[in-house]
Amino acid sequence: MKALCWHGANDVRIGNVPDPTILNPRDAIIKITSTAICGSDLHILDGYIPTMKEGDILGHEFMGEVVELGSAVKNVKIGDRVVVPFTISCGGCFFCQRDLWSLCDNSNPNGWMAEAAMGHSPSGLFGYSHMFGGYAGGQAEYARVPFADVGLFKVPDGLSDDQVLFLTDIFPTGYMAAENCNIEPGDTVAVWGCGPVGQFAIKSAFMLGAERVIAIDRIPERLQMAKEQCGAEIINYEEIDAGDAVKEMTGGRGPDSCIDAVGMEAHGTGPMAMYDQVKQAVRLETDRPTALRQVILSCRKGGHVSLAGVYGGFLDKVPFGAAFNKGLTFKMGQTHMHRYIKPLMEAVQQGKIDPSFVITHKLPLDQAPHGYEIFRDKKENCIKVVLKP
Repeated sequence: MKALCWHGANDVRIGNVPDPTILNPRDAIIKITSTAICGSDLHILDGYIPTMKEGDILGHEFMGEVVELGSAVKNVKIGDRVVVPFTISCGGCFFCQRDLWSLCDNSNPNGWMAEAAMGHSPSGLFGYSHMFGGYAGGQAEYARVPFADVGLFKVPDGLSDDQVLFLTDIFPTGYMAAENCNIEPGDTVAVWGCGPVGQFAIKSAFMLGAERVIAIDRIPERLQMAKEQCGAEIINYEEIDAGDAVKEMTGGRGPDSCIDAVGMEAHGTGPMAMYDQVKQAVRLETDRPTALRQVILSCRKGGHVSLAGVYGGFLDKVPFGAAFNKGLTFKMGQTHMHRYIKPLMEAVQQGKIDPSFVITHKLPLDQAPHGYEIFRDKKENCIKVVLKP
């Protein structure tokens, strides 16, 4: 089959690889009908995710048709259209039983790698390095889904791929980011980063009762989408200091909650942003916490900070004294996908949201390297790329 394979930093190529096969009675094989490039994939492209190996198949946002089932999989049948959560969860461990699906104890066969770096291992992830299991990803024609008896969600009749594809990651991720803010009616929420996850965080904040959402970015088309499609008030941080602007827009108090939907490759202005760029370039710092610093300093006293952007390692010059003295509450982590897919699928069915609004480009799988380029480099007004195998 054809698949997009990693060959090193800034080097991804389409290649021919062996078809996946059933390895366990709880496995399924999916013929992929739609897959997408995620902002998290760019961290791999840029060389910031360790334990990648040449030839690894990328991609963790995918859906398709069931073509083969292990003997233990009874929740779906061959021919069903399904979405696949990007986190891999067993369904039976201490954490899965507590609805903390992305912390599954049993789905990462290379858990020792994560334990060495983080103390404990989260769940396995599709297409996201060997530290997270070494699982082949979904930017391919077919994929093997382990624990398919708990990790496949059937698509109701009448819903298109475009409407449900983002239930595999970015819609639930944005929703959990907003839910982590403990939003109350009348709240003001500020969202740093208007990429696809940021767009869904904005939409979700309104769904959960926020009165105002302020969106911060520097890319005009992203800010336009946040304003016109999501109803946010917008700040271009290259034109005005975002921290000062957010403070002024909230009467000096600050937003009730702040969401960092940027993560480890944040851009910014001023000396600290340059400091991060240099330190990360020479590998003296793993992540650029520019957005996180602003989030902490901007949030009102007693407010909530929610992190949806991916962080991978060690951060420098984080104003944690401000976080402590302001009494901020932090919530973060990989999305507990299995908790959200069904209720958000129902929201799509009921017409409360059409997630396809973020799609700007559709490309055949053969053009995936081009898709990565225009997404990373913000070319052609690209916000979200969907690939069709």
